Amino acid sequence: MELNELKTPSLVLDVERVRRNADRMAARVSRLGADLRPHVKTHKCVEVARLQTAGHRGGITVSTLAEARAFVAQGINDITYAVPVEPGKFDEAVEVARECERFALITDDASVPAPLGEAARSGGVTFDVFLKVDCGYHRCGVEPHLPEARAIPRLICDSPGLRFAGILTHAGHSYHARSREELLDIARHERDSMRDFAAVLRAEGLEVPVVSIGSTPTVTQVDHLEGVDEVRPGNYIFFDAFQAALGSCAFDDCALTVLAAVTHHDRTRRKIVLDAGAIALSKDRGAVEFDEACGYGRVLDLEGRDLGLRVESLSQEHGAVRVHDEKLFDSLRVGARVRVLANHSCLTAAQHSHYHVLESGRIVDRWEIHRGW
Repeated sequence: MELNELKTPSLVLDVERVRRNADRMAARVSRLGADLRPHVKTHKCVEVARLQTAGHRGGITVSTLAEARAFVAQGINDITYAVPVEPGKFDEAVEVARECERFALITDDASVPAPLGEAARSGGVTFDVFLKVDCGYHRCGVEPHLPEARAIPRLICDSPGLRFAGILTHAGHSYHARSREELLDIARHERDSMRDFAAVLRAEGLEVPVVSIGSTPTVTQVDHLEGVDEVRPGNYIFFDAFQAALGSCAFDDCALTVLAAVTHHDRTRRKIVLDAGAIALSKDRGAVEFDEACGYGRVLDLEGRDLGLRVESLSQEHGAVRVHDEKLFDSLRVGARVRVLANHSCLTAAQHSHYHVLESGRIVDRWEIHRGW
C-alpha cells in the first residue's frame, strides 16, 4: 500500500529507523559492559520488542500489567514491572508471575514487602523485588541516605515469597537538562550514586544482585557504566522531537509520525487545519523549555522532509498550522497529506491501536499496540 492511501489520521512507523536505533543502542550498551533491558512502554508492541532484544538475554521492562500479560502471551518471560506495586495489584501480579520465568516488581515503601510476600506465598510464586531509588528526579523512590533505603531491602529479604533483586532508578530529570554537559553530569550522578549505594548495602552484608538504571537521555550520553549491571532506556527505539531537541538523537533518527490530511485552508489567516488533534498526537508540548515555538509537532512532507512548520494549537480532532510561505501554502490545499513528527512518541503511540509499518516508502505491515492497565 502507498503511504498516501492510508486513512487519516494514522500512526506510521519507519521500521528501517527502528532497526537502526535498536542496533545502535544494543551495540552501545554492550560496549559499555551492561545488559540491555529495554522499556517497552514507548511502543507496547511485541514486534518492536523482538527487534530490541534480538541477540540479547531477552528481558524487558513494562509500565503496566496489561503490557506484561500481552508480552508473556507472546513468549517473553523475563519482565520487570517498573512502577511501584500497590496492594490492589498483588493478585494480578501473582497471575502474571505464574506464566513467567521471572517477574520482578519494585517498591519504595516499607509497608509493602510483608503483604506482598504473603500474596506470593499464597499464590505459589516468588517475586524478585527491587528497591526503587531516587537519584534526583523526586517522582518516587527512596533517597539513598535515608534509613528506609537500608531497611526496605532487609524487609524484602525477610519476606518468604520474595527475593531481593537489587536497586533500580530512573533519572527522569535528565529530560530537563539544558546542555550536553548538564546531561552528562546527570548521567554520571545516576550511575555513581547507584554504584556507591550498592557498595553501602554490600558492606552491611546484603547481596545486591542487580544495579539497574535507565533513561534514554542518560544512556545516550554516559561515558561508562562501571558498577551498573543493566540499563532500561525506552524512548530510543523511536526517539521523537523532544529527544532531538535535547541532543539524544538527530531528527533523522526519529521513527514515528502521524499521517494527517488538510481539512481546512484559510487564506485570510494563512492557516491550515489538519485532522490530527489531541487524540491523534497527544497534548505534550515537547521541548518548550528549549524551543518556545515547538508547538505540538513538526510538520513533514510524505517523504519525511521537514517543512519548517509546527502544529501550533490543538483541539480534540483538529491541529492548526500557520503557513507563511505562499508556494507552500498553495500546495497544502484540502486533501493534501502531511506527516507530523510527534513531540513525545510514547504518548502519541498510546493514542492509537496499531502501527502502519513503513519500509522503503511503502506500507508493508500492521503491528498491534497493547494498551490498557
